[in-house]
This record gives sequence, structure tokens and C-alpha cells, in this order.
Amino acid sequence: MNSVFENILSEMHSHLEEGIIRFWSERCLDKKYGGYLTNFDDAGADCGTPEKYLNTQARIVWGFSRFYKMYPQNQNLKEIASIGVDFLLKYFWDDLHGGWYWKVNQDGSRLDDGKVVYGQSFAIYALAEYFMATGDTRALDKASITFDLLQKYCTDTRYGGYYENLEPNWDVAPDGFCAGDRKGLDTHMHLMEAFTNLALASKKEIHRRKLIEVVEVIVKYMIDHKYGCGQNQFDLEFNPIPAIAIRRTWNAEREGEAVPEPIDTTSYGHNVELAWLLHRAIKTTGMDVSRFSPLIKKLLDHALAHGVDWEFGGIYRDGTHDGNALILEKEFWQNAEVLVGFLDGYELLGDKRYLDAVENIWKFVDKKMINHQVGEWRILLDRKGEPIDNNIGNPWKVCYHTGRSMVECIELLQKINVGN
Repeated sequence: MNSVFENILSEMHSHLEEGIIRFWSERCLDKKYGGYLTNFDDAGADCGTPEKYLNTQARIVWGFSRFYKMYPQNQNLKEIASIGVDFLLKYFWDDLHGGWYWKVNQDGSRLDDGKVVYGQSFAIYALAEYFMATGDTRALDKASITFDLLQKYCTDTRYGGYYENLEPNWDVAPDGFCAGDRKGLDTHMHLMEAFTNLALASKKEIHRRKLIEVVEVIVKYMIDHKYGCGQNQFDLEFNPIPAIAIRRTWNAEREGEAVPEPIDTTSYGHNVELAWLLHRAIKTTGMDVSRFSPLIKKLLDHALAHGVDWEFGGIYRDGTHDGNALILEKEFWQNAEVLVGFLDGYELLGDKRYLDAVENIWKFVDKKMINHQVGEWRILLDRKGEPIDNNIGNPWKVCYHTGRSMVECIELLQKINVGN
């Protein structure tokens, strides 16, 4: 490994252990009500967590389960994960209809009992990871039951894929803002991510088969193969339609510049995240990776050519399919995921341009995005790295993207022997 990447590996190790893991270990537990606190300012101070979202409570369970797998001597990591599992099972599970509520109050009382498939996917993802880390069969049982409910109530047996937004009793939500008439790449990508983990945890053929199905749906319908980038939203027949902000989504609640309408944009970070999650899913199913390698290369090369800011560093937020970057802000999660995706792409394809991108993005992240005084990443910066949203945690931003990025990058760097 050359000296540049030896230094990056060392910096990532230190940041994971002394930054991300320490930050969340010391702050995230809600000692009064259980579960996790999520909202922290730029000094790392608790801003209050009046609402607890399914996706972020599950993401912290996933995070500490994954950290425990990496550091099995640290029993505190296991304990933090188990506290989150207990809270999910007690307060988020719907005993009447099955599945997970979208949102509760801080004390666990019900706030929004809608069935959001995006949230169900993170419950599966987290519980499968927790089972693999601890052997706790409660987690695998509930993940498997959730999977079964998705097949029963959410599968579109006419056109394929999944309905994404449903009422508490699993009726499909109204059209428009509630998005009962739409399907999206984001939800299907995270279903692929969740089914990958579930297949690894359960070893069941049905989980592997359904993973193959969602891979095929994404590849067939949800990627612009001409330009090599993901498309956002579709009608139920998978015709691409202009994207709108949808209820219970990050795009509807995030800070920063809005995407111009009616331009249909693509997210560079999302595309690179898709590339490495697709690679992992394919390996898990046993399908031939070489069949998908040209597509993975297209996704990476589109972001490399149009999304990486070679002048100031980092990756832009959104752009057009044919290449022009429109939103030049730098958001935490895209910059986290592209580090993994470009390293994974280098391992798969051997293209050293991807290493140049990793070096560029990590320098920007390390210098501008990480708040080293508290150990976690700022949420949103402008192009040059000046904070727009200087907070460290919010109802959507916890240790999932940042922690996963460091874990995956460390393991990839140790594996691929960069520079030789």
C-alpha cells in the first residue's frame, strides 16, 4: 500500500474509533425512555429528540451491531445495540396489523403509524445485522416476519417491485404527496440492501430469490442506461416521471437548495452507493458479477466525470442525467457513500481513477466535513466547504452513513493493497 493510502487508512481507523463510535456511545442512549437520541448541535450538545423515527432508530441498531462485529471485545457496543432492539420491539411493532410504525414520541407513544416500506427495510437491515452480531433469534424472527408482510401486502404482482407508502392496515396510501401512485429507486435500493443482509443472516432460498427479483427490477427499470445514472421516481408501471418531495422522506425534510422543477435530476452519491450495494447483492445471490460489471462501471464513471468536484473537493449533490451538476452543495451522506463505492469499484475493476476520487473526497471530508472537536460529520456544506447546516445529528442523520463508510473503507483498504 502506498503512503497516501496508508495515511488514509490510519486516519479512518482513528476517526471511527475516537470519533464516530465514541461520539454516539457517549450520547445516543435515551436513559429516561429507552431507544436513542438523535439530535445534536455543532458542539455535540443534545438538542432534544421529541420524535423518534423508525429508520434512524434502526440505523443506530445496525451501526452498533456492525461496530460490535468489528470490535467484539467491546461489550458496550453490543449493549447499546440491544437497548435499541428492545425499544423497537416494545414501541414500534404493530401488534394488530404487523409491521413497524414510522414514528413515535420520545417516550415511545405512537405518533405516526403509517407503514413506510423504506422504514420497514431498515428494520430488516438492522435486525439481520444484530442477529449476525449477537445470535439473538428474536431479531431474525422479526426481520423474517417483516419480509413476509412485505411480500403479502406490498408486492405489486402486476408490474413488479413494491408499493412504498401504505396506511397502518397496509392499504396503499393516496396518490400525490402520499405517493401511493409512485415507486422510487431509493426505496428499492434499500430493499435490496435489506434483503442482502437478510439472505446472509437466514441462508434461506426465498430471501435469496426475492433479492434477485429486486436486483432485476432496479437494473431493468430504474437506471438510465444511456447515461449510466439512477432515475428517481416512476409511476406504477415504471415509466419515469418528474420527482416530487414525498411525505416521510429526507427530500421533503432536508435543508439546502431545492432541485429545480420540473427537471429530473440524479444524485451522484446515490448512484455510487447503488453501485457498491448492487455489487454486494450480486455476490450474495451467487449471480455472475461480470454480467453487471459494465453497469457498475457506468454508474461510477458518471459520478466520476460529473459529480466529483476536482477543484474544491468532495462530491456534488445533484445534476442532470447528461452531466451538468445543478446542486453544488456537499451533503454528508453522499460523501460518505462515494468513498466506499469508489474503493469497491477499484477492487472490482482496477481503475486507478477511482483512487484519485477517494483521495480527493477524503481530503475534503477530513478537512471540511468532519467536526474533529466532537468527532462526527456536519450535515451540509456549500461547495467550498462552508457550513450550511452545522449540526451533527438530526432525525435522519446518525451513525449509519458515516460509520458504515469508515468500516467498509477500512476493510476494503486492508484487502486491496492500494499502490502495488
